[in-house]
Amino acid sequence: MFEASDKPRLFGVPIGVDFGEALLRGLETRLSDAPPEAWGRVTIFVNTTRMRRHLTEQFAKGPPRLMPRIHLVTSLAKSLGLIGLEPANPSLRLRLQLRQAVSRLIDLQPDLAPPTAAFDLATSLASLLEELDDEGVDPASLSELDVADHSAHWARSLSLISILSGQNSDVFRGQSALNRDALTALLHRWHEAPAADPVIVAGSTGSRGTTRLLMEAVARLPQGAVILPGVDDDMPESVWNSLLKSAHQPDRHPEEDHPQYRFAALLHRLGMNSSDIVPWADQPPAAPARNQLVSLSLRPAPVTDQWRRDGPLLVESLPEATEGLTLIEAPTPRQEAGAIALALREAVEHGKSAALVTPDRTLARQVTAALARWSIIPDDSAGLPLHQSPPGRFLIETAALFGQPLDLASALSLLKHPLTASSDATRGQHLLFTGRFETWARRTGAPRIDSRTLAKWLTKAKADEPTQDWARWLAGLLEPISEAATETLESRLSRHLTFAEALAAGPEQAGSGALWLEEAGEAAELALTELRGSAAYAGTVSNSDYFSLLRSFLGEKEVREASVAHPQVSIWGTIEARTRTLDLCILAGLNEGTWPATLPQDPWMNRSMRRDAGMLLPERRVGLAAHDFQLALGAKDVILSRSARSADAETVPSRWLNRLTNLLTGLNTPGVAALEAMQARGTRLLTLSTALARHTEHPLSPEPAPRPAPAPPPGVRPKELFVTSVATLIRDPYAIYARQVLRLRRLGPRAPEADAALRGTVLHAVMERCLVDGFTFAGDPDQVVAEFLALASEVIDDHIPWPATRRLWLGRLSAVAPELVRREASFQAAGTPVIVEEIGSIPLRNVDFKVAAKPDRIDALATGGCAVFDYKTSTKPPSAKEVEAFDKQLLLEAAIAEAGGFESLGAQRAQRVGYISIGNPANSRDELLEIEGLWRPDAVLQELAALIVAYSDPEKGYTARRAPQLLVYASDYDHLSRYGEWDDTASPKTIPVGR
Repeated sequence: MFEASDKPRLFGVPIGVDFGEALLRGLETRLSDAPPEAWGRVTIFVNTTRMRRHLTEQFAKGPPRLMPRIHLVTSLAKSLGLIGLEPANPSLRLRLQLRQAVSRLIDLQPDLAPPTAAFDLATSLASLLEELDDEGVDPASLSELDVADHSAHWARSLSLISILSGQNSDVFRGQSALNRDALTALLHRWHEAPAADPVIVAGSTGSRGTTRLLMEAVARLPQGAVILPGVDDDMPESVWNSLLKSAHQPDRHPEEDHPQYRFAALLHRLGMNSSDIVPWADQPPAAPARNQLVSLSLRPAPVTDQWRRDGPLLVESLPEATEGLTLIEAPTPRQEAGAIALALREAVEHGKSAALVTPDRTLARQVTAALARWSIIPDDSAGLPLHQSPPGRFLIETAALFGQPLDLASALSLLKHPLTASSDATRGQHLLFTGRFETWARRTGAPRIDSRTLAKWLTKAKADEPTQDWARWLAGLLEPISEAATETLESRLSRHLTFAEALAAGPEQAGSGALWLEEAGEAAELALTELRGSAAYAGTVSNSDYFSLLRSFLGEKEVREASVAHPQVSIWGTIEARTRTLDLCILAGLNEGTWPATLPQDPWMNRSMRRDAGMLLPERRVGLAAHDFQLALGAKDVILSRSARSADAETVPSRWLNRLTNLLTGLNTPGVAALEAMQARGTRLLTLSTALARHTEHPLSPEPAPRPAPAPPPGVRPKELFVTSVATLIRDPYAIYARQVLRLRRLGPRAPEADAALRGTVLHAVMERCLVDGFTFAGDPDQVVAEFLALASEVIDDHIPWPATRRLWLGRLSAVAPELVRREASFQAAGTPVIVEEIGSIPLRNVDFKVAAKPDRIDALATGGCAVFDYKTSTKPPSAKEVEAFDKQLLLEAAIAEAGGFESLGAQRAQRVGYISIGNPANSRDELLEIEGLWRPDAVLQELAALIVAYSDPEKGYTARRAPQLLVYASDYDHLSRYGEWDDTASPKTIPVGR
């Protein structure tokens, strides 16, 4: 295939040429006169599975011929069938073994990291050990590194690395060590008998040590060749020489962040110059003028002064170079995704092949969601991370339950998960019972779910037998895992899978429901089988350790669902841009920290230590990303896209995009005009996509909604109200309409908190317990206070699951307990509590209506008559003016007592009505029962009757937010009344309803 040469063979494929197609065309040219079997004798090494698949697709297009042997450079032993090599330990086993070492180190030195980070640290340590093998670094040389000028952390980590990498056994032998040994065996074979058949390394940049040695060896074979992807043919010889010097001068900082640096380093090791790179195939680039522009913009930093010299030479070709370039500068990532989706939709309409190239997986998912508007499913090379799939989320949620109380929000999330009780026979009943339990739990404020909570629900709901069976099944699953403690990973994994499968199956069902079904379920089962196979090497794990380990492990896996992807639309990672070239390439997420990504922080070796040890530097990643950027820009049509803000902060444009725009701006009028044209094309996409999103997601309302005052028929209006709702009827009648007529009730939060409302409920329960149990407040004050606080502690413990909140609230109650006990003793001496949280009611005169009350406390006084009290916790009692206009609860309760509305009390004249402030006894006060000869309980009863008569009018509407007490008042029904489209100054509009 190749003519004899005394130099290594290096070939290049220019930027903007499909690499797979060029490789095939070059082979056809060189094998045109060869016999058919010559194709089968060719061996090709590629660097990725996707590259191998792309080459296979190219060969499959025909004509019929023998296929070359295509191997991966990362698995030489398996590809070449080399025997006698020491096998590598599975990657997961290696990391789990290292996790034990890291965990032990954290125990000895807690300042290193939290215990839950052990698996992540072990993963990074395993990568470092693999890199040592890949780069051929002698572990013994690590001990010779001078770390005297570094902090103690680096000396400590270096000691651990030296110990682990210097083990004589193969405990920590990974795939890189096997690959290195395979390469050594292969080179020995070629040294003894050089390969006579063609051997080609194609598509690799040589950024890894083992791959680089293979490329050097293949280039020197009699029939060997290396084909480099994306060689910059427009870069001057002087720039190549600058890169060559930085590659071999130890006193000079290597320019590894340049896209062509890896090729320069390879040229240096082979003793060659850039002119020795020969074109592999006679295929012109898709956009040669743009290649020149991009090449100039990416010149190394020391020679960017050449912009002034070489830039004017490109002015004439600027229109051609930027004609197919579009620049999208979106305000937000969501708008960026919408504009990209629209560009892909336009490409499909015009019959073009298009790909979105981005390292930002969140942006890729947003684009996928936006494309669903047109039923376009892109071919996503990355798939979905396993921990974000339904089985992955289910396994992570169930893992988090071990040894932890099950909060209501977490419980509801798990119970409603599509895989919980996913057997066909149980799913419907399970959702029914879950909905009933949720309604009860959120209305009662149950903060957690356990057997006690479930039993309380069953009692309150008077549940039937199927509901009781469901509750017993759930309690039986939750009880064993709530007491979980530290155990071996094998044991924990077995318990977890048993629990997860039982929960997925449902009550009285065998198997695992739908947990392991479909692509995601199969991938999850395969991943956990892998974890189970290596679990014996992990040692013991705590609850938090297991959760962190499982979440990290599942996050590494991916799921590719067998959806019918659109043949013209793809989503690639940056490395896929090397494999092929399409009509339209969209480079998205061009912000610093995304593309290029922020350099990873190595917790084991800093940059200086890496350089002294001869290992890879962090800038290598930037150089590879720059090369991917340059390759992707070679397509015929290219869209450059970024957002001005991320989810939480402003962003900085990618350094390469900055270079390109700065170069264009510096070319004066032609460059500025070209840049403005690029931006105008991007603005068009943004404008259209934003208008489309606004129209589809927020259809224009003809006009704002009025301030509603619904007027239902008299027959459906409320016929009874509690006294606590009277103030609401006065201040916000619409709330009464929604609650009493529409029967809408606000559910409590999914995650109850220790707020003021809950504190009020608990303190009321404390006083109710005292009154019902007949607690005696008379006696020695210190002893009574102690007994009162002991009783209060029992009530608080019964209602509050959070230990810190219990201590805090009991402490606050202790501060006011002496004064509270003194006041209660005086009340107890004056009378006897008869009514405690008991409902009573009376009918109103001249109207078909009843008013009801459930007073906190009514005492029968020793002198005759009764005293009506209302406990206040967080808020101050209402002022006299507020009582006169709105808050008539206490006076109405007195009127009901005087009318005999409480059966246990009988008709008793009210002698006293007052507020008892539990939070601050000094705020306690009494209400006047008589003012200027007017008996106020009778008066408020008559006022209420008049108000009810007014609302009996069919034309009288229930106005929304009629007289809110505060400007910050928020009704439970503001969304229903569409508050916001109107404000409190708008006139109400009576709206007849239900007629």
